Amino acid sequence: MKRTNISIFIPHIGCPHRCSFCDQKSISGAAHAPSPQEVTEILDGQAQHLSDRGMTAEIAFFGGSFTAIPRGYMVSLLECARAAVERYPGVYSGIRCSTRPDCISEDITGLLKEYGMTAVELGAQSMCDEVLSANERGHSAEDVRRASRLIRESGISLGLQMMTGLYKDSEDAVRFTCREFIALKPDTVRIYPTVILKGTRLGALYERGEYRSFGFEQTVDLCAELLGEFDRAGIRVIRMGLHASENVERDMLGGVYHPAFREIVESRMFLNDMKERLLPLEKGSYTIFTDRRNISKAVGQKRCNISAMRELGYEVSVMPLDGAYLEVR
Repeated sequence: MKRTNISIFIPHIGCPHRCSFCDQKSISGAAHAPSPQEVTEILDGQAQHLSDRGMTAEIAFFGGSFTAIPRGYMVSLLECARAAVERYPGVYSGIRCSTRPDCISEDITGLLKEYGMTAVELGAQSMCDEVLSANERGHSAEDVRRASRLIRESGISLGLQMMTGLYKDSEDAVRFTCREFIALKPDTVRIYPTVILKGTRLGALYERGEYRSFGFEQTVDLCAELLGEFDRAGIRVIRMGLHASENVERDMLGGVYHPAFREIVESRMFLNDMKERLLPLEKGSYTIFTDRRNISKAVGQKRCNISAMRELGYEVSVMPLDGAYLEVR
């Protein structure tokens, strides 16, 4: 049975900081915090749609710092979500939220557990205190470690979110964050290359020429490396790059954004594996066999992997072979 999220966006409300990169209206497309009645209507309306398609969903409170919003409002939303899970047990499988690492406590995790929270994602962004401070995050790497421990001890699934290419960031800092995440043993990770938006501090720094994020190709190579590290550690990367959004495309000044970013990264991983297999061989023509699900990744967007191998002296064709990842003949 296919699983998805029904996302309820709570932009900015409750968030104690305005981070350098943040413009939740552009990112989420949401302009106001929904009322409990609106949340109930959304969940009731989606239940039949999901059921008809044989899908289950988690109710996801994203966009702001969920555990920092006024307690009464947060509880009212949790009550709506829990009631929907109870009304539609075959449709809604749980509740998840995103929040800040410094807005987690034993009291908070106990409350979330009481209302059936199944997963909490922490917007950690970096595990380098210099990067966190430069981007006005208002929390430390130690806050991430403490919050992660509390979430795991409560029995709630832990998700961690990281960004690449922030102000004062470096490739080594990103790799350090990856290693620190792995040590915290999250169940899931999201990777977001920085998008520089109008009206943010990063946007102002960019326009003054004081900041440039990582380039597109640099980011693709780096994220391919990160995805490989998390895969080897058995940690699911459930998102790479921002969701497709007209608002982001309209307000973007720089940084890295592509609606098919993950596919591009996975294709780069395939190219790297292809090079590892072919470069020790004599230049010439070869056939790569891979499972049908991997064909587009193997070929690459606009056949970029085929072109890259041709420039190295290897004429490559790709053919389907059920169950194979990469076989060379």
